[in-house]
Amino acid sequence: MLNKQLTIEVVRVTEAAAIAAARLRGRGDEQAADQVAVAAMRTELNNIAMNGTVIIGEGTQGETDLLYVGEKVGSGEGNEVDVALDPLEGNTLTAKARLNALSVIAVAEGGSLMHVPDCYMEKIAVGGDLPDGVVDLDIPPQENLKNLAQAKGVDVADLTVCILDRPRNGSLIGKVRDAGAAINLIPDGDIAGVIHAANTYNTGIDIYMGSGGAPEGVLAAAALRCIGGQMQGRLILQSTQDKARAADMEMNDPYKKFTIDDMAAGEVIFAATGVTDGSLLKGVRLGSSVTTTDSLVMRSTSGSVRWIKNQRRT
Repeated sequence: MLNKQLTIEVVRVTEAAAIAAARLRGRGDEQAADQVAVAAMRTELNNIAMNGTVIIGEGTQGETDLLYVGEKVGSGEGNEVDVALDPLEGNTLTAKARLNALSVIAVAEGGSLMHVPDCYMEKIAVGGDLPDGVVDLDIPPQENLKNLAQAKGVDVADLTVCILDRPRNGSLIGKVRDAGAAINLIPDGDIAGVIHAANTYNTGIDIYMGSGGAPEGVLAAAALRCIGGQMQGRLILQSTQDKARAADMEMNDPYKKFTIDDMAAGEVIFAATGVTDGSLLKGVRLGSSVTTTDSLVMRSTSGSVRWIKNQRRT
C-alpha cells in the first residue's frame, strides 16, 4: 500500500515544477523551461519520505544528469515505489505560451510501472462506463468510431477525436475525417489528450487516437488506472537504437498490444499541475504577492479525483 500522505506530497512536486516553468512562459526557450522544471521537481521529490526509483524520466543516465531512468529519489525510507514523471509536458506549449502545458507525476507500487524505451507508441483510449473492448488498436479507425458511437448511442458525426498534430498521424486524420467524426488536433501534450478522452463531459473529447511518446503513454495509463477508462498501446520501434533499447529492457515481446494493466499494474497516485491554461487545468498565476496553482490528484484505490487550488505567498 502507498502511504496516503503521498497523495498531497506529490502535488507539491508538480506545483514546484509548474511554477518554475511558468516563469519562462512565452520566452521562446523550450530547453530552459524544461531545465528549471526538472531541477525544481527533483529538489521537491527528494524532500519526500519515500524510496523511489525513476521508471519514466528525462532519459537514460548519461543523456541527462537529473531524473534519469534508474535514479533513486526521495529520502530512501519505506517500501520501494516506482516513479514516472514529466516535469514539463509541453515544452513548446510553454515556450509559446499556448494551452495545455502540464507538470505530471505518477507514483506506484514498486515493480508495477512498465519500462519503455524513449520511442513512439501507437495509442487508443476512451473513458469509463463503456463496454470492454469497445475500441481496439487492431481494428480500422472507421470501425472503432462506429463501435464507439453505437456504445454511446450517438452518430459517428457526433464524436470528437483527439489526435496529436504530426505528419506521422496524417493517414489516421484522413480516415477519421472520411468516417465523419470531428477532430481536435493538439500541437503537443498527449498525456492531457488521453485524460481528456476519459473526461468527455468536461472536455467534449470522446476518444484519443494516434501515435505519441511511449513514456507519455505509461503516464497516461497511470492516470486512467485512477479515473477509469480503456487504453491500448503498441511500441513503434523504427530505428536500430529503439530496438536495442527495448532489448536492454528485456521486453519479451516489444510489439505486444499493451493494456492499462500492462503499463500500470499496481496501486497508483497520479498528480498534475497546469503550467499554462488548458481545458483540464488553469495555468500558474504569478502575482506580485501570491502565486496560485491549479492541480488535480488521483488515487487508484479509491478512484477519487481531488481538484486543488493552492495559493502561496511569493
